[in-house]
Amino acid sequence: MQFAQIQAVDENPSKAPTRRALAKQQTRAKVLAAARRLFSEQGYEGATIRDIAAAAGMSTGAVFANFTDKSDLFREIMVADMIALSDAMRDAAVHANGVDDALLRMFAAGYGFYQTQLPLARAAFSVGWSPQDGPALRNAAPVQVLRGLIADQLTRGVERGELIQDVQATLRAEMLFEAYLSNYPQAIFENWSLEDLQARSREQITILLAGARRS
Repeated sequence: MQFAQIQAVDENPSKAPTRRALAKQQTRAKVLAAARRLFSEQGYEGATIRDIAAAAGMSTGAVFANFTDKSDLFREIMVADMIALSDAMRDAAVHANGVDDALLRMFAAGYGFYQTQLPLARAAFSVGWSPQDGPALRNAAPVQVLRGLIADQLTRGVERGELIQDVQATLRAEMLFEAYLSNYPQAIFENWSLEDLQARSREQITILLAGARRS
């Protein structure tokens, strides 16, 4: 089962939405809110479309009129969260003092974001690494934005003279992103404190940037 593409919004901002369009938006919002709550309470596998429809106060047909299947519904929730996460990480890096500090602040923003919603984060982790549905979620456009934020910090480090022009910059950015992801089991399953996660992240960043620093 592959994740369906999120429905594109094709609206003319100068044209007021019709009553039907507004009703559809309200229905989708109710379904998403109910699904978010049930995925948090019951996990991805435990929450069924029937349960989600009942929690939203509508029929399963109304849910399927807006979402292809449960994976499509879950993906939309995760994509919305990743968009919010990318904004939080971008904001965290604004006042950083150098590339190491920027990356550390971004990593901490990510862990802090999900520590406020651990049950849903656990569901996302289980789906994200499943062989069936994981690849589509891990390759979603907002995930690529997160990768790009890390690569941008390396580029800025070069521009400021902190880092050398590195032919392996793309690989180094990918390794930093994987290091960031590698701490999520401790963050969402082992209840590590943000301080402990930052300490581990600091060591990872130091090691992965060691060969790129300007002497």
